Amino acid sequence: MEIPPLFKQGASARVRVTIFALLSIVMLVVDARMHVLGTIRQGIGAALYPFQTVAMVPRDAAASVADYFTSVSALQKENQGLRQQQIVNSQLMQQERQLAAENAQLRKLLDMQQKVPVKSIVGEILYDARDPFTRKIILNRGSQQGVTAGQPVIDEVGIVGQVTRVFPFTSEVTLLTDKDQAIPVQVLRNGLRSVAYGRGQTGALDLRFMPANADIQKGDTLVTSGIDGVYPPGLSVATVVLMETRSADSFARIVCQPLAGIDRHRQLLILLVEQTLPPRPEPEAVDEKSAKLFKRRLRDSTRDTSADDANATPKDKPADERKGAANVTPPAAKESAR
Repeated sequence: MEIPPLFKQGASARVRVTIFALLSIVMLVVDARMHVLGTIRQGIGAALYPFQTVAMVPRDAAASVADYFTSVSALQKENQGLRQQQIVNSQLMQQERQLAAENAQLRKLLDMQQKVPVKSIVGEILYDARDPFTRKIILNRGSQQGVTAGQPVIDEVGIVGQVTRVFPFTSEVTLLTDKDQAIPVQVLRNGLRSVAYGRGQTGALDLRFMPANADIQKGDTLVTSGIDGVYPPGLSVATVVLMETRSADSFARIVCQPLAGIDRHRQLLILLVEQTLPPRPEPEAVDEKSAKLFKRRLRDSTRDTSADDANATPKDKPADERKGAANVTPPAAKESAR
């Protein structure tokens, strides 16, 4: 079957391969020897660059989308990790600040411990007392560490309270501002002595039963007087913040603010003061002694009265007794009359 002229392919494939191979060899030799095809190559590359860019757009877009989502996921993970690290760093920073504050407080207590002439130990507050109407705290020191009832508790500034109950490993401290607490004080400016009473939840102190003309001014500092034998003298207690006098009242109204950190610090100093006061006598013994003394005085007074009556002259006796003696007739006179 004869091939139609329309579909005739011209030269054979071998001839075309040979021709193109020879042409390539000639161009390689010419380019290597004469370097005349560099300009042509650059021109053709510049002309084809836009077509290359357009052809690369789908690939670049797909790569950009993949990079975007990868970056978003990586950023989210990094953000979450940074937030967790921030929380951890914040907790560590708070702990560091707390430790720094405790360290500073302990250093101040150490300095105060060296200044106080009595032996002392550091106690840490465990919790507040359960009674909401009292101002009491619980410390982690008890009778095993030498703590006894009545010992004062201070901080680096002054008096905080007094130990009221002691357990083997803990102790209860009644704060200075408790409504049932009282402490002998002395005005540092002039030495005037008084007693400061707590006001309960208000966190202040009262100087009760002070005359209206008492020499106390606003801003005066109160220190312990030491006359009670419990608190060492000279420890800071409070400062006067209010001084009111009224013409109708005999006593002044004096309100003081404690200087110590009543409700701020966690570490306190317990002064291991030994109670040197004599024991208080029992009420029954006092009553019996008073009764014996009264009977003795009554007996002595009776003896003295009887002795005075026996030694008294007729002039010293009462008129009624003299009249009675005059009306009595002697026995000899009665017999002579008979």
